[in-house]
Amino acid sequence: MTLLLATAPAVFAADYKIGVVNVPRVIEAAPQADAARKKLEKEFATRDRDLVAAQKDLKELEDRLQKDGAIMSETERGRIERDIVNKRRDLKRDTQEFQEDVNFRRNEEMAKIQQEIAEAIVKFGKSNNFDVIFGNGVLYMDEKHDVTDALIEKLKGGK
Repeated sequence: MTLLLATAPAVFAADYKIGVVNVPRVIEAAPQADAARKKLEKEFATRDRDLVAAQKDLKELEDRLQKDGAIMSETERGRIERDIVNKRRDLKRDTQEFQEDVNFRRNEEMAKIQQEIAEAIVKFGKSNNFDVIFGNGVLYMDEKHDVTDALIEKLKGGK
């Protein structure tokens, strides 16, 4: 009886086709992720350039104050100091808003990609007769169960 119980799980497991997917690697290699990165870069390029220009303007004002502050009139020095304070505040606010907007859009795009990958995994599993496909929670597996490369090929438009 003990022998029967000890061998039952092995016989039971042999009837299943099992696959494992390294989801972070799929996301990294998927052409959809690269397209999303390029889309976001293009979408935020103008604002990024504007922030770089604002940083440059602020630096020029700070350099001017440091270089010529001693010979400036008190009125001019005060005006430049106020300009510096205002530009720093505006730059800090604009940079924070920019980062929040980029993060929000990145999360939106990532959610779309993750949904597409989840659907691709299901489709891949069904079309290749897998009983189970595991994600990242696997502690050990034989490499023959890793279907990550095959899934990446599907996402790239391969067979």
